[in-house]
Amino acid sequence: MANGASVLSTRVRSLSESATLEMTRLSRELKEKGIDVITLSIGEPDFNTPEPVKQAAIRAIHNNLTHYPPVPGFPDLRKAIADKLLRDNNLTYKPSQIIVSTGAKQSISNAFFALIDDGDEVIIPAPYWVSYPEMVKMAGGKPVYISSTVDTNFKITPEQLEKAITAKTKAFIFSSPCNPSGSVYNHNELKALAAVFSRHPRVFVISDEIYEYIHFGSKHESIGQFPEIFDNVIIINGLSKGFAMTGWRVGYMAAPQVIADACNTIQGQYTSGSCTISQAAALEAMITNPLECSELREMVSQFETRRNLLFDQLSLIEGVIPNKPEGAFYMFPDVSYFYGKTDGTREIKNSYDLCIYLLDQAHVALVSGDAFGCDNCIRFSYATSNDLIIEAAERIKQALERLH
Repeated sequence: MANGASVLSTRVRSLSESATLEMTRLSRELKEKGIDVITLSIGEPDFNTPEPVKQAAIRAIHNNLTHYPPVPGFPDLRKAIADKLLRDNNLTYKPSQIIVSTGAKQSISNAFFALIDDGDEVIIPAPYWVSYPEMVKMAGGKPVYISSTVDTNFKITPEQLEKAITAKTKAFIFSSPCNPSGSVYNHNELKALAAVFSRHPRVFVISDEIYEYIHFGSKHESIGQFPEIFDNVIIINGLSKGFAMTGWRVGYMAAPQVIADACNTIQGQYTSGSCTISQAAALEAMITNPLECSELREMVSQFETRRNLLFDQLSLIEGVIPNKPEGAFYMFPDVSYFYGKTDGTREIKNSYDLCIYLLDQAHVALVSGDAFGCDNCIRFSYATSNDLIIEAAERIKQALERLH
């Protein structure tokens, strides 16, 4: 057999390792050496799945719900998702327009495989979730980026969007609340973007709303609410973040019927239906009103407290410009002040260098902004305790003060 990467497909060789997983690996290696590493790189709630959801899964096991499920998900779960979309988002979908998948990641991949031909362009506002560009490339598409900065709270304008659309544009994907910035588009901002899309009916809008329930302040707004583009919107959501169910691997899409039917066909060929026990748990979650669930309310309240704490701590560090997120559990401060500086042995040239420096010198694991398309920043996950946030900020402050 041939050696090395020559045996691999061009498609696989074009993909990058997930930056979040890389930092997790590096921090784990240090921990195995006995070093006390504070991990602020993981995009996972540090809370447990609500008890009623866990009990629904246990009942499913006892009731032998252990045989092949329908490819697009159990009918009662698909109906519950449609009911949730009407209840929480005022969006009307038939259960046949809902496809349940093994995580929202698969839902997004399904959408790209259904839509994109070789050479089609997909517009991605930066900063973006690390997997979006790689998913586009796997489907044969070309990512096209729109930049934003901390000064605009990491949001794009209608003018930027209009300029980015070409005859080759097939789709646009974004998240609100956003990973990595935590930024949230309000009603008027979404309405302005929808007005642009209404002039380009060939372009599909993939709206990743996985952080919908981790929202501080006003209620979540979906771009699907605007009738002029509703037939071109694909809603992506799931249970991982809002219900602290990362390990259950349940995501879903709500889409125009033709897209849902195509994704049903695609999923039937490479994974079939999502885990039956996970779907039973998801059904219990879907009929839960998050505003009435004390466990979920407490989780969001703690995230907001941590956000305020981390913002205050980072604001005290010279050269760090933090944003104040309105959702999710990330902060994405601008740290470009430190580029070109050195501790006498190494020079910080970019966000990756700075993250490696902070891992090595402060023993704090973060994710470099270049992975999210914004090299001036680094991502903090505040899905950890208040004490560790304070300790991490102090370690970072001391390490940064050694750069000149």
